[in-house]
Amino acid sequence: MKIYLDNCCFNRPFDDQSQLRIRLESEAKMAIQEGIRLGIHILVWSYVMDYENHKNPFPERREQISKWRAYAVEDIEEDGALLASAKLIGQAGIKKMDSLHIACAIKANADYFLTTDDWILERASLITNIKIRDPIEFIKEVFI
Repeated sequence: MKIYLDNCCFNRPFDDQSQLRIRLESEAKMAIQEGIRLGIHILVWSYVMDYENHKNPFPERREQISKWRAYAVEDIEEDGALLASAKLIGQAGIKKMDSLHIACAIKANADYFLTTDDWILERASLITNIKIRDPIEFIKEVFI
């Protein structure tokens, strides 16, 4: 199964774990990463991940997240078709950077786009060519 985790997912374990939702999403995300390490899931990376991660103001987070690039089987680069796809996704009310992430996942033919971003999750039903889930929902769908 091919999956794309956005920057929010990768950063979730660094967030305040005192909130139950954040703690559960972090645990689910860690389980997904273990699946990537074991070859159960195929990780897709992109130039958008590199760009966003490079802007991360926390060096430890930036370094830890960048290590996951080595696990990616596919690394998506920008082209005209991807930008056109992102523009269409943006028409569903998805922000520009998030639209680029989703377009990268679609270009890679990923089965799932994983995020913890409520803005994206609330509009997920408007994007029909990829399953958009949070890490907990992904675990429920795939493993339960």
